[in-house]
Amino acid sequence: MEMNDCLFCKIVAGEIPAEKVYGDDSVLSFLDIKPEARGHVLVIPKKHYRWVWDIPELGKFYEVVKKIALAQRRAFETDWIISRVVGEDVPHAHVWLIPAHEGAPRGYKYADGEAKSTAEKIKKEIK
Repeated sequence: MEMNDCLFCKIVAGEIPAEKVYGDDSVLSFLDIKPEARGHVLVIPKKHYRWVWDIPELGKFYEVVKKIALAQRRAFETDWIISRVVGEDVPHAHVWLIPAHEGAPRGYKYADGEAKSTAEKIKKEIK
């Protein structure tokens, strides 16, 4: 896949809007548009890599994944953060982080304005 055709590269470039939760020089995190739960985020490298395992500084990348997961735990008052690394939906390295509560149904639809307030809730807890 050409990076020009990559959905996540377009988000990084600002060509497609996203409700951003975190960003630094090499990593971006934003709310998933088809969330499994409120606060479901994607963590991606800003540079295009096909697979998470291709990221040269994987430890640094996962430090950001951890930082966001810990923020989600505080924001949603749960210890249970589901982490998935699959890479089949969008061919750009990414990690899903999904706050969960035992027995909660899967799938979530944000009400108007709720995605923005959810992103802010997570941002406030990032340390």
